[in-house]
Amino acid sequence: MTDTSVRIDGNTLRLPGGAAVRFVRTLRLPETGTHALPPGLGEFPVRRVSDYPDTVPEQWRARGGVMLPVYLREAMWLSFGGTVEPAALQVGVGKVCAVSGKPWSDHLARDPQNYVVLPRQPWLDGINSGKGTVRQFVAVPLGLGATVEGQVTGEEVWGGVQLQSFRLVEERLSQWRQAQQRMRSASGPGMGYGAAMPMAMAAPPAPGGAPRSAPSMGLGVGGSMRQEVYRDDRPLSDWADTPAGRVFVHLVTPPEWRRITGEAPPPSPVDRAAYTRAGLPWFDYYDQDAEDLAPADPLGEVKPVGEWLGDDHEPWQQPTPQQVKPLGDAPGKPVEDGDW
Repeated sequence: MTDTSVRIDGNTLRLPGGAAVRFVRTLRLPETGTHALPPGLGEFPVRRVSDYPDTVPEQWRARGGVMLPVYLREAMWLSFGGTVEPAALQVGVGKVCAVSGKPWSDHLARDPQNYVVLPRQPWLDGINSGKGTVRQFVAVPLGLGATVEGQVTGEEVWGGVQLQSFRLVEERLSQWRQAQQRMRSASGPGMGYGAAMPMAMAAPPAPGGAPRSAPSMGLGVGGSMRQEVYRDDRPLSDWADTPAGRVFVHLVTPPEWRRITGEAPPPSPVDRAAYTRAGLPWFDYYDQDAEDLAPADPLGEVKPVGEWLGDDHEPWQQPTPQQVKPLGDAPGKPVEDGDW
């Protein structure tokens, strides 16, 4: 029987079929202009909901999955480094597809494409705004209407992040493995798609009741950055009809994280102006062999969270050209799934 379990490996979610996903803390971009890729500032800690049955909200237990702590207006990106075999990964924000802007679906689709292709897509920093850009993922509470979910659907019901992976059909997977073996034999060891991407700096170490409702968090958008969401160059028939695995990722405020888990949340996010003044690197990534997806119509009108919360940053100082660095091309218990 095929294992459909999602597992946590450190802070990495490993979905069936080899897809690996990490949630990475980062600098929040200005909401005007188009910018280089911000750096990674360490991973968000990830915990299984089922490990805290006495302190998580009842609704979370019903949905299963995992949780991570995030500050109001904190930005994040999803890293897929470490993915070992091809996978089609759907990414939902409040059950709105971050690639197509369409409602969450249990099936892969084209026209518009509703998934990213791993390991070709090394990361995803935000919703697909097309023309070589994405709009940054930024955490906001439900109830304001500022989330992607609220703006696209008119409701804020789900929040969080949803992930669902699909494998290649057996014949295509076998062909891919054979091609990889031939490449390794011809070129020797080297850095492949599945290798981890460099991190700019590590986050500093964190300082050392009954279930109730918790403040629900979702993802809105911030500034725009140069990043392509790649078009799948395989026919849709190469992918399985049904998902290999899925997981619901709950976003929890730092005070609730401490109450639920007993752990100190990560420190407050780094200030981007101080980061840039220190001369630390930003990044640029481009795959000349891949084709970017067209803009997703439902996502094109999504407004940044500053429309609701105002601008809380000092004027932006662009990094110097020398600071923008070009980048080259499961243990543990299973995570319990639920109804969502």
